[in-house]
Amino acid sequence: LVQQRIDSMWVQEDAPIAGGMQFGLNNRAVSLLGSHTQRITEHTQQPMTGPSIQQQPASLTKRHKTRPAAFASVSLGGGQQPSSSSAGAKVPLFMIASAAEAKKQDSKAQATQPPAWRVAVGNLAAGAVSGCSVEAALYPIDTIKTRLQAMIGGGGIKALLEAGGGKGLYAGVWGNLAGTAPASAIFISVYEPVKKAVEASVSGDQHYLGAVFAGMAAGTASSLVRVPTEVIKQRLQTKEFGTAVGAVRSVFAREGVKGLYAGYGAFMLRDLPFDAIEFFVYEQLKIALVDHNKRELHPFETSAIGAIAGGFTGIVTTPLDVLKTRLMTQGAAGRYANIMDAATKILKEEGAAAFLQGWQPRLIWISLGGLVFFPVLEASKRAFAPKPLTV
Repeated sequence: LVQQRIDSMWVQEDAPIAGGMQFGLNNRAVSLLGSHTQRITEHTQQPMTGPSIQQQPASLTKRHKTRPAAFASVSLGGGQQPSSSSAGAKVPLFMIASAAEAKKQDSKAQATQPPAWRVAVGNLAAGAVSGCSVEAALYPIDTIKTRLQAMIGGGGIKALLEAGGGKGLYAGVWGNLAGTAPASAIFISVYEPVKKAVEASVSGDQHYLGAVFAGMAAGTASSLVRVPTEVIKQRLQTKEFGTAVGAVRSVFAREGVKGLYAGYGAFMLRDLPFDAIEFFVYEQLKIALVDHNKRELHPFETSAIGAIAGGFTGIVTTPLDVLKTRLMTQGAAGRYANIMDAATKILKEEGAAAFLQGWQPRLIWISLGGLVFFPVLEASKRAFAPKPLTV
C-alpha cells in the first residue's frame, strides 16, 4: 500500500503544472520515507519559476488555488510558525494511517492470546489423562515389580509366583488412579511453563537445560501428592490392606502424617533424577528426529522415543527404586532408619545384586510407560490446548 501511494505521489510530483509552479517534500518527510529517498527530489524552498501567480490570468490563478495537494499531510511543528529558512515537518496522512493500522494489528494479536489460566487448565487436563492412561494400562506389571522388590532375601519371579504373588495384580488400582490424576496434572502444569522460562533465559545450544530443570521442578511440586499415593499403592500391592480408604485410615492412625510420607527422601532421590533424565532424553530424541525428518512426529515415532527414554531411565534408577520401595513398605516396625541405613543393611545382608531386584519388570513397565505416556501426552496437549480467540 505504501509503495502504491509513493508511486502515485511521484507521478503527481513530476506532472507539469500550469505556470511552472512546483511543489515537493521537505527534509522531514523524506527521512520518514526511508528507502524511497532516492526516488524523491526535495523541492522545499526552491524558487518559483515562470510568471508569478499574480501575473497569471484569473482562470489559472483560481485553478492553482483550488488544485488538491499531491497528498494530504499534517504538520509536526507543534503549531509554531515555520521560519523563513525552514518549514514545519509534514508527514503524509497515509503514513500515519499505516502506522495506526500496524498498531491496531499488534493490539489485535495480543488480544487473541489465550489467558494464562486457560493454558494452565489445558496442561492440568493433559497431565491427568496421560498419567492415568499409563497407570491403568500397566498396573499389573508395577504390582509384580513392587512385590519382587519388597521380598527380603530375593527369590525372583518363580518364588513370587509360588507364594501366590501373581494374584490380585490390580489390587489398589482405583485408589492409585485417584492420586495419580492430580499428581500428573500438577507435574505437567509445572513442567511446561518452567521449561519455556528456562529456554527463554539461555542460549539456543543450552535449551536442553529446560527439560532438566523443568523435570526436577515438576517432580518436586507433584511429590506432595505422589508420595502418599505411592505409599498407599504399595501397601495395597503387598496385600497389607484391602482397600485404599482402609489403608489411609490405618496408616494415619498408626503412623500419623509421617507414615503417609514414608520414604519421602528415597522417593525424591529416585524421582528427581528420573524425571530429569527421562524428559531430557525424550526431548533430545524428539528434536533430533524432527530435524532429521523435517516434519512433526507421528504417534508411533513418539511412542518409540518415549519407550527408549523410559527404558534407559528405568534401568539406571533401579537401585534408587529398591531403596524407595523398602522404606515405603516397612510400616511402623521401622526396619530401616533412613536411606543410608537401608542401603547399608541391604548391601550387607543381601549383597549388591539386591539393588537390581525387579529390574526386568521395571524395564518393561517403564519402557511401556514411555510408549503410552508420551503420545497420549502430546495428543492430550493438542486436544486440551485453548483455541485461538477471534476478534
